[in-house]
Amino acid sequence: MDSEQAQYAALRERVKELTCLYGLAQLAERPGITVEEIFQGIVELLPAAWQYPEITAGRIAIDGRSYVTAGFEEADQMQSAPIVVSGKRRGRVDVVYVRERPALDEGPFLKEERSLIDAIARHIALIVERREVDEDRFRLQEQLRHAERLATVGQLAAGVAHELNEPLGNILGFAQLAGKHPGLPEQVGRDLEKIVATSLHARQIINNLMLFSRQMPPQKARVDLNTVLEEGLDFLGPRCAKNGIAVVRKLSPELPEITADASQLRQVFVNLVVNAIYAMPRGGTLTVTTRASGDRVVLSVEDTGIGMSRQALKQIFIPFFTTKDVDEGTGLGLPVVHGIVTSHGGTIRVESAPGQGTRFDIELPTAGDEDTKEDPTDDTAK
Repeated sequence: MDSEQAQYAALRERVKELTCLYGLAQLAERPGITVEEIFQGIVELLPAAWQYPEITAGRIAIDGRSYVTAGFEEADQMQSAPIVVSGKRRGRVDVVYVRERPALDEGPFLKEERSLIDAIARHIALIVERREVDEDRFRLQEQLRHAERLATVGQLAAGVAHELNEPLGNILGFAQLAGKHPGLPEQVGRDLEKIVATSLHARQIINNLMLFSRQMPPQKARVDLNTVLEEGLDFLGPRCAKNGIAVVRKLSPELPEITADASQLRQVFVNLVVNAIYAMPRGGTLTVTTRASGDRVVLSVEDTGIGMSRQALKQIFIPFFTTKDVDEGTGLGLPVVHGIVTSHGGTIRVESAPGQGTRFDIELPTAGDEDTKEDPTDDTAK
């Protein structure tokens, strides 16, 4: 009879274990469920799978967050298993008896419960690993789609720029010639000046399109980035002061030279500062920082402005996307910045949140010993 009772008890425990693992698998496969919901669901399955469910509590602690059942607190009679993802310990699974029980195989726990908690920890690790792989795949796919969009828009932009250059040059040239005609009425002269100014503005937009599509290769030489920034700040300083913006310079005095096109870097900096000015309509602080980091030079431009939403952050490098009014921006500034930085072998990162300002970090390689003259036939210049 005792043998039959023992077999029945063992079978009952096995059914509880399998029910727990089945419930875990069901949670992991549920469409649209978040990782947080999975972990909380798993931890709620734990008490029923142990020998004394009425006094059992559980916890999953992973990546600094905890998911617990009611009444959980650490105690002497606790069973734990580490959660190891890709060889790195990320957390643990804990099961505790809130009242003391007699000793069995492992304290008050059965050896089968040791196997179960280890299996649960492994399943959690697999869930985390699979989710992270899916996130990496999605991120790579988004990057690929973004690159394809940029390439398509770049080809279109280059074609449009070439087609517009000739008629725009004619408009500008004839307007300038007409402006030199003697005896022009004053109003006509002013109108011609407006035509010239508007044509020059349109030509600058076309130049931006050319830069974005990389039809204008950089003319590289050894450059002191601090000098470029100082020139840009001298140019934009009065505008910042007019808008109540304090400029803080933190330029490293021992910054190594970089191989770059100084005029294009100046355009990068001016675009970033102008964006920062627009982001601080009531004034604020603009902080410009440079530092060396290994074989890279880092430029940071940070403002205390209105910031950007997560949705806007995803689109800022897409041509013609802008948060400015129609008459204040073309949506080409940041795509041009991205194109220039990329053509220089650099990277650009953005951190922003609504009401918390924006920070751009640009990393560029330091100058090497190789010839710095740009080869117009080089693929990177195309």
